[in-house]
Amino acid sequence: MAKSVMYRGTGRRKSAVARVILRPGKGTIVVNGREYEKYIISALARLDIQQPLALTANESTFDITVNVFGGGLSGQAGAIRLGITRALLQVNPEYRKILKPAGLITRDPRAKERKKYGLKSARRAPQFSKR
Repeated sequence: MAKSVMYRGTGRRKSAVARVILRPGKGTIVVNGREYEKYIISALARLDIQQPLALTANESTFDITVNVFGGGLSGQAGAIRLGITRALLQVNPEYRKILKPAGLITRDPRAKERKKYGLKSARRAPQFSKR
């Protein structure tokens, strides 16, 4: 039996981690064993995920399987987007010229700032009373 070609990419955003597998196919996306439309409800997040595929004209070229955990909807969408981008770079390194100016290759380093002692949250101090 011939082994099918697959490309892997790992994406991270905030506390979400996505493992993405690209296989040649019709363009179906499966996230955590569920249909992509049923898992990612937000239309904005769905556009975010499809951005690297749209830029490289690969919407109906690959079947994508995603395993994502941690974080919320926005973080998971960003993680999946980065995972797809990294897998596409394995498919064809020439895609870098298209994806780099769009800012899709860089991992977004922004994360939640830790809470400090003596404060109510990361920066919010207790209310000051003059008298």
